[in-house]
Amino acid sequence: MVQSRCGIKCDECKYKEEIGCKGCLLVENPFWGECGVKRCCEARKHEHCGQCMDFPCKLLNSYAFAEQEGDNGKRIEHCREWCAAAV
Repeated sequence: MVQSRCGIKCDECKYKEEIGCKGCLLVENPFWGECGVKRCCEARKHEHCGQCMDFPCKLLNSYAFAEQEGDNGKRIEHCREWCAAAV
């Protein structure tokens, strides 16, 4: 049920409908431009950030708690859920 590298649930994202976003798992370059979280996760060969030994790192926290696009850490919890479901 993994939907993104950082833990965003694409099914709940307004951009999925508004612009037809397919999510970072299915595109090379996200519509919003370069994504440090996506790049880092893929470089470490993780499906999502929750699989990383550094989870949750400063970079992920900066996204999860960003003033405009943050979600108060929901994406971090989603990564934890995805890890638990994989066991």
